[in-house]
This record gives sequence, structure tokens and C-alpha cells, in this order.
Amino acid sequence: MTEISIPKSHPRYRSLIERDLLVKGFEEGIVVPQGLIAHGRGEAFDYIIGERTLPEAARAAEVAVAMMLLAKHPVISVNGNAAALVPQHIVALSKETGAKIEVNLFYRTEARVRKIADHLKKHGATEVLGEKFIEGVPGLESERRKVDPEGIYKADLVLVMLEDGDRTEFLKKMGKTVIAIDLNPFSRTARMADVTIMDNITRALPLMVELAKTLKTKESNSLKELASGYNNQTKLAEYIDCIQKRLKEEADKLRSTGSMR
Repeated sequence: MTEISIPKSHPRYRSLIERDLLVKGFEEGIVVPQGLIAHGRGEAFDYIIGERTLPEAARAAEVAVAMMLLAKHPVISVNGNAAALVPQHIVALSKETGAKIEVNLFYRTEARVRKIADHLKKHGATEVLGEKFIEGVPGLESERRKVDPEGIYKADLVLVMLEDGDRTEFLKKMGKTVIAIDLNPFSRTARMADVTIMDNITRALPLMVELAKTLKTKESNSLKELASGYNNQTKLAEYIDCIQKRLKEEADKLRSTGSMR
């Protein structure tokens, strides 16, 4: 890859840095080509919401962290894109919440699992699950059915990043709580999860780390109160309302500009 210096003044600086991280991950065998395509789809939704963390998403992140702290066996499920984009924050969230880290891939090879695990260890992880597995997700036919017996298989709560509707469906059937970080509120993952954080993982994970530092000092009753009454379907409707509002605002701006010419 040709090294290009991206000035911080560039209006697309963060997005371009993310693309470079993914390309580097691809060259290192962490990211697959299909992951690059999936990132582009998410980036389109990020454009629509103004590339910012919506208040609704921040609230969902707070609920998600409270649930992680209350869980007995929380697990952070990691794919190639997440490992390339936010490895240090995955490790930090694991340490703050006590959640285990597991590599779980749709495009799985054992070599790729090892590369991702090694990459996370370079960023401070002491243990990364995923190399030892059982075909333990009943009904799931993809390679994601291969889960660690001490990780996702045993988990009572799983944090999944980026889309995978089939996996979310079958994890739910196993009785697990699923938290999703997904920029697409129309995806099956977003709709089937118990909590959906509609945000870019490069914003959501750092926010969750900071929330965990604060919330882990709270009593369990306070955490339960924070998480109680949360309705993910209502939250998804609020996300879509935000999208509609932003699109209308942008259309009105264009009409206003056009009328001045």
C-alpha cells in the first residue's frame, strides 16, 4: 500500500484513517475483502447520521455497559474489521467489564483466527478465545457456529460488532442477551438484538470504555435500574426518526440555498 499522509484538517480525516486501518488489516490477513464492502455500507449510514454519536446511541451504550457489568459470563465477539479498527478499545472494554474476548468469524480459517488473536494480544489482551472450539450454536450453519466452550457457548451476554443477523437469531434462541453495535437500524442484527447501539464502532467502543469506568463503581441495584425498561424496538424507531429528521434538514438546506441563487 502506498503511504499517503492525510492532513488532520481534511474534512474526511477520520473516515480516511479508518479506511487505511482496514486496508492494512487486509494486507496482514486480518480483514477479508468482503469486510471492506461491509464497511462501505456502514459508512453510508454514518454519513446520513452526520458521523456523530446520537444521544439515543449514547443512551443505548450506557444500558449496554450496565448489562455487561451485571452479566455473569459476558463475551466480546470480535471479527476482522473490529480487530483492525479498535483493538485497543476492545481490550480496554474487556478489562473494565470483565468480559472475555473471542474471535468469531463468518469467513473463518484457523490461520486468520490466530492472526486476529495475535493482533489483539499485541494491543494488550492477555487471553483471546476462539482457536479452541465446538460446533455449539444449534441451527447455525455458517462458520460462526464454531464457538469456544469457555466463551460464546458459555456466555449469558454477547457483544457483537457489525452485522450478522443469523448469528444474533440463534444466540437469542440459546437464551443469551445480545448487544449489537450496528450502523444499520434496518438490519436483522439490529432488530433481533436486546440492545442496538447505532454508531460507528470507532466512537461506540471508546464511549463504552469510559462508561464502564464510571458504572463499575455503582451498586448492582443502580445498574439494574439503569437497564430496566429498555425497549430496543422503540429505540430503533427513534434512530429511524433521527435519520428522517436529518434528511429533511439537509433537503431544506439545499432548497434554501437554491432559492438564493
